[in-house]
Amino acid sequence: MSYYILRIDDACEKRDIQKWDRMEFLLDRYGIRPLVGVIPHCEDPAMDIYAADPEFWGRVDAWVQKGWTIAMHGYNHVYSTNSGGINPVNKRSEFAGEPLEIQKEKIVKGVAVLREHGIDPQIFFAPSHTFDKNTIEALKTSSNIRTISDTIAFNTYYFNEILFIPQQSGRVRKLPFPLVTFCYHPNTMRHADYGRLEQFLHSYGGCFVSTEFFMGNKRKQTLVDGILRKFYFLIR
Repeated sequence: MSYYILRIDDACEKRDIQKWDRMEFLLDRYGIRPLVGVIPHCEDPAMDIYAADPEFWGRVDAWVQKGWTIAMHGYNHVYSTNSGGINPVNKRSEFAGEPLEIQKEKIVKGVAVLREHGIDPQIFFAPSHTFDKNTIEALKTSSNIRTISDTIAFNTYYFNEILFIPQQSGRVRKLPFPLVTFCYHPNTMRHADYGRLEQFLHSYGGCFVSTEFFMGNKRKQTLVDGILRKFYFLIR
């Protein structure tokens, strides 16, 4: 049996509210409690096409009340390097390739913003999935965050004092892993994407869990995880 986590990225004041509302309605219908990546201080010019939502932080609070897990999704979502880091899903990053002190500053500022709004983040994931060893060190020395949602693996694993929850797919589908995280970006979803997601939730909604289900796991990274990661990036 496989367990699933639904992760949704790029929550911030400037977003496609209609698409986010549609996603929320769908998840509520099937009782799914997702992992939501909130950008603490979004300065990404790509988001300027959306009107700012003055009620955004109230919406975040409503998500928390429903049992959704809020993660810190970077700090400002602005790409400053062409590095893929240790999880090179893309060749751009807000974090990978930046000096440790700069990364610490971003982590501190991001946590401060979320705490101002009553959120003590326990999970982090970087824009475009890209981070490096300095990111891990910055999280450990400048925050209480000890969980990262990203990397390719068969299951969660504990390494260098960090719990990694793998993220293997950008769409719902059956995969031969004990745990699969599906990552969606509501801002760019199409009508058909919602239909496929609902079909999957209708069939497998009972297999979806929140991240809390895995938070105490101390499984170590295995050779098989490493082989899977190398194979993934080879074919990518």
